[in-house]
Amino acid sequence: MFKQYRLRDYRFRLVAYVFILCIIGILVVGSARADLQSRQLMGVCLGLVMMAVFSVIDYKYILRFWPFIYLLIVAMLAAVLLIGDDSHGATRWISIGGFQFQPSELCKILIICFFAAFFTRFQDSLNTLKILGISIILIGIPLFLIFSQPNLSTTIIVTLIFITLLFIAGLSYKIVLTVLAAAVPLSIVGIILLVNHVLPLQDYQYNRILSFIDPEKYSDGFWQQRNSIMAIGSGQIWGKGLNTDSINSVKNGNFLSESQTDFIFAIVGEELGFVGCVIVIGLLLLIVVECIIIARRAQGMAGRLICCGVAAWIGFQSFVNICVATGMMPNTGVPLPFVSYGLTSIVSLFIGIGIVLNVGLQPRKYGSGDSI
Repeated sequence: MFKQYRLRDYRFRLVAYVFILCIIGILVVGSARADLQSRQLMGVCLGLVMMAVFSVIDYKYILRFWPFIYLLIVAMLAAVLLIGDDSHGATRWISIGGFQFQPSELCKILIICFFAAFFTRFQDSLNTLKILGISIILIGIPLFLIFSQPNLSTTIIVTLIFITLLFIAGLSYKIVLTVLAAAVPLSIVGIILLVNHVLPLQDYQYNRILSFIDPEKYSDGFWQQRNSIMAIGSGQIWGKGLNTDSINSVKNGNFLSESQTDFIFAIVGEELGFVGCVIVIGLLLLIVVECIIIARRAQGMAGRLICCGVAAWIGFQSFVNICVATGMMPNTGVPLPFVSYGLTSIVSLFIGIGIVLNVGLQPRKYGSGDSI
């Protein structure tokens, strides 16, 4: 379970990027909702502890329990639908005593670990119909449970993570090209079904998508993004300053909904300006790149999959959040990694970084291949 590691192999650079980003997150969350700043700080402290613990636990020991990890994923997501708390028309949280957490966020790192173990065990037969079919069924069950909450945004993020893992595991280029060729007509069919309200989506989801396509006709669904764009633009180069009391502040006028989570990037843009936005995006990019560098030096397939999975998680989620805040994608609620408020999200991300750090502590020169 524990090994002796060399301190020089510890990726302090990755820790520094994450820590700086979290400091920015604490500051902007406090500006968006002062009453949540202490909770965000507590989440970061707990996350740092979890990162330190998981960074010294042999990741291959964790992956030995891959069947139990999958059962835990399904059990938590099923529990949400059975005993979860309803909020704003969605059931995504479970309360235990006075503690509330969101299983779908924790399941992201669990899904990465499970498929890292699964694809490593069956990498020689990955491109067979049997293994591909089993893989699709295994990811289909948690995706269905997440979608049923309903939580379309997390469903999309988890799907992208799974596709990344499948590709890194060695999916045949013939299969990739075949899927891409089929994606074009399927996309056209999907758009037709969307316009005719045939897809199994909630009314608010239809409204968000259609308002993105035609914001003039469906303006009621675009107001949040319009105000977010206004806030980001108003910050100009240097921003209005943290906790600004400016009378023309979009945030102070309560024109932003969920500014501490889904639209935290709008707070960054308004109060820290273009420079602050570039710093946040740059730090997120550096974290993703650092994960990929560790993946290239990993001992074997499982380590590479974990690092690439975490990189995909942070990269795709950051991309979606920022695109929504800037009006480049339909409005969908996903937190900005390490910046948005959300204890489950930030602790889960720290656990993922901790496991990546452990992969980095066992570079390729110390062994050849994974044994799971």
